Amino acid sequence: MVFDSIERVKEFMGKTKTKKGLNVEVRIINKIYETGRKVKEGFKENIPIVSDEYLKQWNYRAIPNGKVI
Repeated sequence: MVFDSIERVKEFMGKTKTKKGLNVEVRIINKIYETGRKVKEGFKENIPIVSDEYLKQWNYRAIPNGKVI
């Protein structure tokens, strides 16, 4: 689906629910994030980074406690 606005994305995301009846709360953060920031010293050595299997360069997670779920 092609979205024409962030409000449309929020609308569709807000309609999401599980079979057990859990709903989703959607908040849009209108913040511009600085690019080129460096991580703290030791971060990469102490916090495992898990890449997505399909889009490794775009999707990844930092696992603070070292347990991949």
